[in-house]
Amino acid sequence: MSATVEMFRVGDMAVYPAHGVGKIESIESRKVGEMEQSFYVMRFIESNMTVMIPTTTCGTVGLRNIISADDVQSVFAILNHRDVETESQPWNQRYREYTNKIKTGSIFEIAAVLRDLLLLRGDKDLSFGERKMVDTAKTLLVKEIALAKQIQEEQVAEHIDRIFS
Repeated sequence: MSATVEMFRVGDMAVYPAHGVGKIESIESRKVGEMEQSFYVMRFIESNMTVMIPTTTCGTVGLRNIISADDVQSVFAILNHRDVETESQPWNQRYREYTNKIKTGSIFEIAAVLRDLLLLRGDKDLSFGERKMVDTAKTLLVKEIALAKQIQEEQVAEHIDRIFS
């Protein structure tokens, strides 16, 4: 059995697409079929849910580090960008597209989804699913930005609210 190089260490904070920020609580080996496999055991901040992610596929599933404090500026630039076309597509088509963007785990895609939905909200009522998506996107952004900048989540949420007020 060859030794695997681990991307994360116990105690590291990481982002798992569509679930958000969590902490690597342990790295465990389990026998899966005939093979011994190594897993990250990750607990999510928001839901307290725990998942096991095979260390060999963590890149494939999108597990990534928290963004840098420098990248936070880029996220706010996306949120502040107003010259975007909100296509007049049916809400269910838009919902599918935005869900796929959130599932990428990219904070930049999530910021674009939040921006687009909040701008759209100024023009028309959002569907129930879109309102839930606003909450999801905002929660994912707030948690990660707060960790990246080492500030309180409330400060981040207030900053985002000011951008769209």
